Amino acid sequence: MGQSLKKFLKILVPIAFGLFLVWYSYNSTTPEERKQIIHYISNASPLWVTISILIGILSHISRAIRWKYLLEPLGYRPKTVNTIFIVLISYFANLGIPRSGEILRATALTTYEKVPFEKGFGTIVTERVIDLLMLLAIITITLVLQTDFILGFLEERGVNIIGAIGILLVGIVGLFLGSYIIRKSKSPLAIKLKGFLNGLQDGVLSLFKMKNKWPFIFHTLFIWAAYFGMFWVIKYTVEETIPLSLGELLVAFVAGAFAMSTTNGGIGLYPIAVSAALGIYGISSVSGDAFGWIMWIAQTFMVVVFGTISFLVLPLLNRNR
Repeated sequence: MGQSLKKFLKILVPIAFGLFLVWYSYNSTTPEERKQIIHYISNASPLWVTISILIGILSHISRAIRWKYLLEPLGYRPKTVNTIFIVLISYFANLGIPRSGEILRATALTTYEKVPFEKGFGTIVTERVIDLLMLLAIITITLVLQTDFILGFLEERGVNIIGAIGILLVGIVGLFLGSYIIRKSKSPLAIKLKGFLNGLQDGVLSLFKMKNKWPFIFHTLFIWAAYFGMFWVIKYTVEETIPLSLGELLVAFVAGAFAMSTTNGGIGLYPIAVSAALGIYGISSVSGDAFGWIMWIAQTFMVVVFGTISFLVLPLLNRNR
């Protein structure tokens, strides 16, 4: 298979999968249910939707500021306004081509701030490592807060808890064993995986070598608190989801986070994943679908609008550079 075909498929497959899920979601509901979902979406409180969008913008601004802390040890101090616009453009780009935003982000930093591409991209990789660790931490917190419910839910489905724990322990042991084998192996695949594992390690250790590590940690916590905050306020747009607790919403938030990484900006899959997670707590599919679509539409609207503005303004702002 040629390289051009591979690149084309990497772009086409996620978009096609997302569109298929939109079609599937549409056809899995009755006409009456679709009317109810559209009613919820069209009558969603503009106040709560606006608050969610504003929180989302703050998270992107915080990410742009945090990025500067990673660039400073390398000897670069880009303008904050430039990093904000570049971050917004990268999210916009990811809606069209998965992960293209990271490449575009490093390229724009090179263009407007003269930071070498490989150094800029390296800081983005470090960011992704930290964000992965934050997501794992949130998953852990979710499991702790919802332990009783999750265990009860599994028992109702006939899942053997002892067996599940045993499988988990075997998986953990296998993970450490696999890591050891990879580090000792000389095969091309193992060398690539070893580079990835070393990158994870370097990304974590770089945090402790950073001059502004406490501001960096603050912005990291703020970014993820904002991510959940903009998800939390959407519950007030659908009557049935208003009583949901922190732990219950965290389960849906984690489901949505995984969905976002599967298709372009979560198109199609995000509402399905969120609705399925909320369904565990007795939320109807209509209310769950409405919640997921309102959240997805609000945040996609934000990325498109502010990404487009940033795309137009960034070159004008730096026209003398």
